[in-house]
Amino acid sequence: MAAKITVAHEHWPACFEELMDRIADCFPRRETRTTCRNMIEAMMVVEVTANCWTLGEAIGHRGPHILQHFLSRARWNDDAVRERVAAWAVGQLGDAGVVLVVDETGDEKSSTDAAGAARQYSGALGGVGLCQVAVHLSYATTTGHTLIDRRLFLPSGWAADEERRQLAGVPEEVMFASKPQLAVDMLARLPAGGVTDAWVAADEVYGGRETRTAIRTLGYRYVIAVKTDHRLATPAGTFTVTDLVKRLPGRSWQRLRTGSGTKGDRHYDWAMIDVLADDTPDGHQAGQSTLLVRRHRYTGTLSFYRCWSATPRPLQELVGVVCRRWRIEEDFQAAKGLTGLDQGQVTGWTSWHRWSLISMIAYALLAVTITLERGGTAETGQVELVPVSCRELVKLLRRFMLPRPRQDIDPEHALRWSLWWRRHQYRAATCHRRWNEVTAASTT
Repeated sequence: MAAKITVAHEHWPACFEELMDRIADCFPRRETRTTCRNMIEAMMVVEVTANCWTLGEAIGHRGPHILQHFLSRARWNDDAVRERVAAWAVGQLGDAGVVLVVDETGDEKSSTDAAGAARQYSGALGGVGLCQVAVHLSYATTTGHTLIDRRLFLPSGWAADEERRQLAGVPEEVMFASKPQLAVDMLARLPAGGVTDAWVAADEVYGGRETRTAIRTLGYRYVIAVKTDHRLATPAGTFTVTDLVKRLPGRSWQRLRTGSGTKGDRHYDWAMIDVLADDTPDGHQAGQSTLLVRRHRYTGTLSFYRCWSATPRPLQELVGVVCRRWRIEEDFQAAKGLTGLDQGQVTGWTSWHRWSLISMIAYALLAVTITLERGGTAETGQVELVPVSCRELVKLLRRFMLPRPRQDIDPEHALRWSLWWRRHQYRAATCHRRWNEVTAASTT
């Protein structure tokens, strides 16, 4: 029986070549263009922890120095690359039901030498730990979703430490900014790129009045989670959201399907309450401000979302925005697990931004490819297949399209790298022992 063409053969080459052509002139030298291309592919080829050593070995370099130079010192316009990749992803995913999702994630670190690394809270770590935290922006439509931007968060103490800033190469113009401010900064770039009609979805961190006002100033609607003690004004007075829900009659709740999983459909009870807007920018109309409440149908647990739009919106649309907010969690999981978003062992400001950019490019290619495949499957009526996942696509790409790691086909290359690793580790251990001896002598 002849094998059918795979999604890897059908969509990947066209997507990859189109995107590489779009960003080609952002690299003034052919060597950096080639390195970028090789690094994007290697991000998906390497099955162990992705760093300059493992990627360099897979690509066929004689050491990690080429990738280290590419990330830290090479001349290429990473801001222009990010803008073009985001524009390409937006064009591929379409503009049907656009939701711009903002959230932060943390990457565990072993020292405070890395830019922005400090003891701080991270949901990815499940508490307070030594980590870097970055705010990300995801573009989600009814057909697909992907990460399109990120900002590294500098804690106030880190941002004020001139010595650490200089060692990490933090630009002088970069000052302390809160996570909501970083989110607004990313959103402010999108109208110039043509993204003007969209919802903004975020969690409680981004529910402050100043942030909501900035979102409205940019012309976006929003659905943002708020805390249980959040206070808002109504024609009947000012209440906390929990007190306001107690005043709802039983008929106010409506049960809606919010998604489906392997165990069946998921349903929650929902209610809408009209409230008074407190975030209207100067010269803008008040619009329609609403409190959206979700209730678990078994436990009764409540969640609250503050919503705003220029005109009244149906309950189903607001619920859809809440559900699509979780797409960024899927993006984090896939980008970290498949394209090394949290694995870059880099310490500098420039290196961090370039590493995260390469990871986001690789993930955007995966996200667009599976979106195209799912659309083709729907058109051909292949309803007996579950949608292809990013993980399944990577397996197919490794089998059919991506170059094999150099060490798998060249024994001499694998031996050279084994010797290089052992020699480097020996020198590093020797240096550490000498340094420990010096510090021990200086304290006695």
